[in-house]
Amino acid sequence: MNLPDLPPPSGPPVAGVPAPPGGAGRWQRQSPRMLLLTPVRTLGSFAVPLVLAVLGVRRGRDEDPWWLLVVVAGAALAVVFGVVSWAVTRYRFTDEQVQLRSGVLSRRVTTAPLDRVRSVDIEAPPLHRVLGLAKVKVGTGVDATRLELDGVSAAQATDLRTYLLARSRVAGGDGEGAPAPVDAPGRGGTSYLGPAQPETELARIDWGWLRYAPFSLSSLVVVAGVFGVLAQFGDELPIDQIDVAQDAWRWVVAQALLALVGAVVLVVVVGWVVVSTVTYVLTWWNLRVVREGRGNLRITRGLLTTHSQTVERAKVRGALMGEPFLLRLVRGAELSAIATGVGTGGRTRVLPPAPRSVVVQVGHELLEEHGPLTMAMVGHGPRARRRIHVRHQWGTLLVTGALAVPTYLLQDLWVLGRLPDWGPPGLLVVLGLVNALVAESAWRNLGHGLTDRHLVVQTGTFMRTREVLERAGIIGWRIEQGFFQRRLGLADLMATTAAGSEVLTAPDIPLDLAVQLAGRATPGMLDDFLV
Repeated sequence: MNLPDLPPPSGPPVAGVPAPPGGAGRWQRQSPRMLLLTPVRTLGSFAVPLVLAVLGVRRGRDEDPWWLLVVVAGAALAVVFGVVSWAVTRYRFTDEQVQLRSGVLSRRVTTAPLDRVRSVDIEAPPLHRVLGLAKVKVGTGVDATRLELDGVSAAQATDLRTYLLARSRVAGGDGEGAPAPVDAPGRGGTSYLGPAQPETELARIDWGWLRYAPFSLSSLVVVAGVFGVLAQFGDELPIDQIDVAQDAWRWVVAQALLALVGAVVLVVVVGWVVVSTVTYVLTWWNLRVVREGRGNLRITRGLLTTHSQTVERAKVRGALMGEPFLLRLVRGAELSAIATGVGTGGRTRVLPPAPRSVVVQVGHELLEEHGPLTMAMVGHGPRARRRIHVRHQWGTLLVTGALAVPTYLLQDLWVLGRLPDWGPPGLLVVLGLVNALVAESAWRNLGHGLTDRHLVVQTGTFMRTREVLERAGIIGWRIEQGFFQRRLGLADLMATTAAGSEVLTAPDIPLDLAVQLAGRATPGMLDDFLV
C-alpha cells in the first residue's frame, strides 16, 4: 500500500535547525538490514513455545522427523513476519510531528509532537551493532511510553538526535513555558541554538570504582532469585550423576550444621560478588557523562548493548544522590538526574556506585551550583523524633501481641515449656532496641535545606537519599496532616513539579517551618495562603 507524502514545507528553514534526515513530509522505511534482524528477533521471542512444541512432537514420534518440520515451519513464519513487518513500518517528519506507522495484524500510527520532545535515546543491542543499526527512542513526557524508530543506521540515529532536540527547542522553548528565541542562552550561559561550544566531560568510568559493585543490594536480589530457581528445579538437574558433586555433597552432609551454614553463606557471598561485578561491567562499560556544546546532557554506556541518552538541559530539574546502607560503610554513593519526562519515573542514572566525593563533584556540575549535596540539613525537631520513634515501635507492639496471646492460651504446649523464662521478654527487648536504633537513624537522616537555586530534602534509613530540586521547577505546594501529625503540629510538605516523580516530600516537618520554607522557596506563591 502506497502512502501519500506531504508537500515539502513552505517558507525558509528555521535558523539553527538542520533538515530532518531523509527530508520532511516523506514516508521512510527502515533499513533493509532489518530483514535479517527481525526474523532472528522473532525466533527469539518464539523460542520457548517452539522448544515445547518440538519436545512434544519428539515424545510422541521418536523415530519420525516431525520435530524438524516444526523447526522449519517456525523459521519460515519468522521470516514471513519479518518481511511483512518491514514492509508496513514507516515513519516521517511533518512540520509539527514525527509519525510512526507500524503493525501487521493491527495497524497503528504513533505520533510525537516536536515541541514536546524531552529526550532522545539511542540504543544498539548486539545484533543491531553487528548490522550497523540502532534504535532511536523519543520521550515526550506525556506518559511512560516512547516513540521508537527502530532499524536506522548509526549515523542517521545521530542526525535524528541532533534534529529532534534542536527542533524541540525552537518550537517549544524550554518545554514548560513560552517559546524561547533562537539565541536564548541556557541556564549555564550556553546558547542552545547558537554556535556550538566545545563539549565538557563531566565524568568517565574509572575501574577503581569496581570495588563498590558488591555493595549494591540489587545484586543480592539476583543471587537470591538464582537460588530460588535452583531450589525449585534442582531435582530435575542431573547433578546426582556427577561423581565430584556426589562426593562433595557427602562431605558437606557429614560435617556439622555450622559448617553447612558456613558453606551456604560462602556460596551466597561469592555469587553476590561475581554477579554484581559482571553486572557492573556490562552496564557501565565505557561510561561517559558529557555536557554538549549547547548545554544538553549526554550519557553513553554499555558493553553488549550500548546506550546513548541525550536530555535537553532545560528539562533537567535536579539530582538525586542515593546512599544505601552498605555503600555508606565504604563512603560510596549513586547519582541520578531528575528531569521532565525521561528515564524511569523521571529519573536517569548518571553514575553507578562510586566514591561519594566523585558523586558530589559530578552532581554539583550537573546542578551548576556548589553545595546542595554537601550542605548541612535543617532538622525537623524533637516532635518529629517522637513521632518517628512511636511509628517504628508499632512493630514491637504487634510482635508482643502475637507472642502474648498464644503464650497465655497454650501454656502447656511442649515448645513453650522448653523456652527459658527470659526468652520471650528478651526477644521483645532486643526487637525494641533494634526498632529504636532504626528510628533514631531515620530521624538523624531527616532534614531539608534551601540554596539560591535549589530545594534540598534528605530522607531514609537503610537507603538515605538527598533529592535536590530546582526552585524554578516548582509549580505548586501541598501540605498534608494526618491525625497524629495535627496533634504534634507536624505536616508533610510536598513540592509538585513536572520532573522526576512529580512530587518532592519533606515529611514530618513542623507546620510553621513548612509554610516558611515554601514561602522562601517560591516567593509570592503562598501569599493568598498566608492571608
